[in-house]
Amino acid sequence: MTANYLSPEFLMDVGLDKEQVVTLKKAFDAFDHEKKGAISCETTGTILRMMGLKVSHEGLKAIVEDIDLDGSGQLEFEEFVMLSARFLVEEDEEALKKELKDAFRIYDKDRNGYISTSTLKEILHELDPKLTEEELNGIIEEIDEDCSGTVDFDEFVDMMTG
Repeated sequence: MTANYLSPEFLMDVGLDKEQVVTLKKAFDAFDHEKKGAISCETTGTILRMMGLKVSHEGLKAIVEDIDLDGSGQLEFEEFVMLSARFLVEEDEEALKKELKDAFRIYDKDRNGYISTSTLKEILHELDPKLTEEELNGIIEEIDEDCSGTVDFDEFVDMMTG
């Protein structure tokens, strides 16, 4: 592949920032002992585990087969980034969901699985004090489609993640 791995297009496609890709490049280069621009599936697994990412051999093999665009059985750097991004982005999403769950629990004081729209309105106002009453009501109407006056966790996540 001849794609520039620091181009805005590539970064956007893989969902990583420049710093993350530079870190991956250093790891990749350190393990590309023969400097041939490609590493094996086993080496890829070693790097991911060293980065603290959990991946089974079978899972890694299946993903490598999917990402190995040229069918070489080796991963060139851009392919390695695409594979790594799957784990890094997934981990970020899991961390975000946990943070949102913790935040939701703070406001779901009765532990009944939902918060009132009036509580949500207070949260939104805390997040952005510049929101007008009309804007707050518009957001609430959009989220509380069934007009129940409550928002469950899934609706809360959808709202917070856009």
